[in-house]
Amino acid sequence: MTGAEPPLPLFVYGTLRPGERYHRRFLDGRTRSERPALLTGALLYDGPGYPYALPGDGTITGTLIELDPAAHPQLLAALDELEEYAGPGHPRNLYDRLVREALVEGRPVRSWVYLAAPRLARELLAGGTPIPGGDWLTRPSRPAPPVPRTP
Repeated sequence: MTGAEPPLPLFVYGTLRPGERYHRRFLDGRTRSERPALLTGALLYDGPGYPYALPGDGTITGTLIELDPAAHPQLLAALDELEEYAGPGHPRNLYDRLVREALVEGRPVRSWVYLAAPRLARELLAGGTPIPGGDWLTRPSRPAPPVPRTP
């Protein structure tokens, strides 16, 4: 992150959502707020243990996370590394970090979101697996929670 980038909240839609593995690793205790949100104009595709969002005519369900201001630059840099984002338009990007408006309680909020880089987005559109309904947490391939055993 450069000093010119605004300290915007993050719209997260997969493994960075509350309760998911990378939320616990990167964000627990480092956020100011976490609110349900939607991202319109986007599609969600299944990936190898995590989802990909890309521009499209759908809506994605996620969470708008406002980072603790003191930790914002360091967290954004760590998330850029996690998401394989090397900078605007970099050819090695897996994701691009872009400013989009997320809807929180029906109101638009400018936020950062990681979308599949163009090469990957083309591949997904050509042969990827869309997630019906645009919600990673309710996708059909999500493993069912263990059933409690009764003695």
